[in-house]
Amino acid sequence: MSSDEIEIVGKSVKDMYGTSMGKVVGTITAIDGSIDTVGIDCGSDVLKQVPFEQLVVKEDVVIFIPKWRLDSHRLLRAKELALRRLKALMNLSAENEEMKEDAGLIHEKYKTQLQSLNETEAKIKNTLDKRKAELDEHLKSVKMFLFDAKVQFNSDEIAQSKFDSIKSQTAEIMERISHEKAEILNIQQRIADLSLDDLPTETPKQQIEESAQSYLESAKDEEPVVALPEVPQNVEAPPEVPRDVETKDAIHNYACIIAQQNKKPDDTEPGDWLTRMQAQ
Repeated sequence: MSSDEIEIVGKSVKDMYGTSMGKVVGTITAIDGSIDTVGIDCGSDVLKQVPFEQLVVKEDVVIFIPKWRLDSHRLLRAKELALRRLKALMNLSAENEEMKEDAGLIHEKYKTQLQSLNETEAKIKNTLDKRKAELDEHLKSVKMFLFDAKVQFNSDEIAQSKFDSIKSQTAEIMERISHEKAEILNIQQRIADLSLDDLPTETPKQQIEESAQSYLESAKDEEPVVALPEVPQNVEAPPEVPRDVETKDAIHNYACIIAQQNKKPDDTEPGDWLTRMQAQ
């Protein structure tokens, strides 16, 4: 047992926002001598048992850390590590084709861990919402007492000094509530920013196939439209094929006629082309 653990008995306990909770009256230890649970005298709430991991022992005070805060930070650390590992997995599989099969096996392991984290995240979100609702109710009560004190002061029922005292104490309580709410909102935002719903849960092979499919679909949508040439007007129809064409000479003569009709006006013989090139 450390010196901090020995000196914990008799010390005042406050939560991390400054609210007084009571004094440490004793501890329950494990078989190895380490502290498991701390008993706190909370006055009318009698004895409150708190896990030692939720306490920070200082020289003159013991600070109580809410369980939702510890659980939230554990979740954040786990999710941040999961993000880094998934990024590393994707990079390795992208750089080395031979590692894709092994990456798929590891991906299944991470997928199971992520499902467990999702369940933990849902519970923590629910706890944070409940605590925020409790703080809203506490804030309403404090504001009610402050407003009633203003009425009493303005109706000359209480003196200035008493009103100032009420105003000072309620301001401290509202400040503590504001700090705790701000931290809850901050943690909720950090959890949302690390949401596993935005992470790739398919294997690298599936990602490549889906990317290829997406590319093909987009390429199909963006396929250029080829303008077809307009149908020429006043084109002389080719002569009909003689029904009695049966010899090679007749077929040759017919092909010559078709070629002569399809010949463009600017078509020239090789000699004319060479003459034109020499002139240039």
